[in-house]
Amino acid sequence: MSRVVAAVLALAMVSTAHAESPLIVQVRASVASYHQDPARLDVLRSALTEASRIDPSVDNLTALAHICFAWGDVRAKTPEEKLAAYEQGRKAAKRAVELAPRSVLAHFWYGTNTARWGQTKGVMRSLFLLPTVKQEIETVLELDPTFAPGYALAANVYYEVPPLLGGNLDRAEQMFRKGLALAPHFTAMRVGLAKTLIKKGRVAEARQELQAVLDEKAPDNVADWTMKDSRRARELLESLAQQSSASAG
Repeated sequence: MSRVVAAVLALAMVSTAHAESPLIVQVRASVASYHQDPARLDVLRSALTEASRIDPSVDNLTALAHICFAWGDVRAKTPEEKLAAYEQGRKAAKRAVELAPRSVLAHFWYGTNTARWGQTKGVMRSLFLLPTVKQEIETVLELDPTFAPGYALAANVYYEVPPLLGGNLDRAEQMFRKGLALAPHFTAMRVGLAKTLIKKGRVAEARQELQAVLDEKAPDNVADWTMKDSRRARELLESLAQQSSASAG
């Protein structure tokens, strides 16, 4: 198992002094296999919501934040459902941060859910959250400079935010490449790099990255690759092909 998978799937940063709960074990298994039964995310979100109410431990709260993010991306049918899921995940992760200020995963899921909430709401309508996201990125990379998902989060912020407010495509590319150097099979990061290259006008390089996503034989997260990354890569390649045909015509 690669380091990035171990980091992201190890939702409970448990010590050897206690064993993982059966629910956390289920979460660990499901986040990499939910493509086989996406409705499983519904069950896990409900179970973790109740578990976090009864036992608001760092393990339960961090797991809930991860599942809320996945649910918002995969199961939500409307923007309102997405916002509710990311907000629930954001609140759960924030509580985890308060309980464990040095938990990389707690900070990561707090920043990630906050950023996705803002992206869904609209960047210009959620700029008040930008300082929080930036602080969480800084904390994650300070606590663990080898935590590849932290670079993905940083890169996406540089990509999404307008230049006047700190967005920077060069920095986005740098962050994506740093993350991929640590986790070359992290397909969401490769899609992000491709999108950045498209914006920078380097379409041929972008196509290579997107094709690499489709050709990936050992993605760090098979479920994410199946449900999100490969689909997005295919859509972007088709869009580039259409643009090329239109230009040629």
